[in-house]
Amino acid sequence: MIQVTPHMRIMLAIEPADFRKGIDGLAGICKQTLRTDPFDGTMFIFRNRKGTSVKILLYDGQGFWLCQKRLSKGCFSWWPDKIDQESKLLAAHELQLLLWNGNPCASPAGEMWKKIEPTSYLTGDT
Repeated sequence: MIQVTPHMRIMLAIEPADFRKGIDGLAGICKQTLRTDPFDGTMFIFRNRKGTSVKILLYDGQGFWLCQKRLSKGCFSWWPDKIDQESKLLAAHELQLLLWNGNPCASPAGEMWKKIEPTSYLTGDT
């Protein structure tokens, strides 16, 4: 079972992938195009050319998981544009929105970390 947690590194491949590729082919894209080790525990997200399907590649320490979601109607409404980069890092909550065909950039999420001064909790100042 795959569990997506906030501390996971999630990398989205911006260029569409050939979905005839399996685990080895997608791991090759991770190495050559994204210049990342597919064995390091990063979750890789790929999209097909039509934008109707995504594949997730993840190494869990024992082997690879390859999951696919294909929309029954339409295509994924959001995907980043290629602007001098091959990939984009996502947070866990952004991946959840993407998988439910939402726009992670337009989501009203709060800051992931806000440093509070040690005395501010006593006075009520933040």
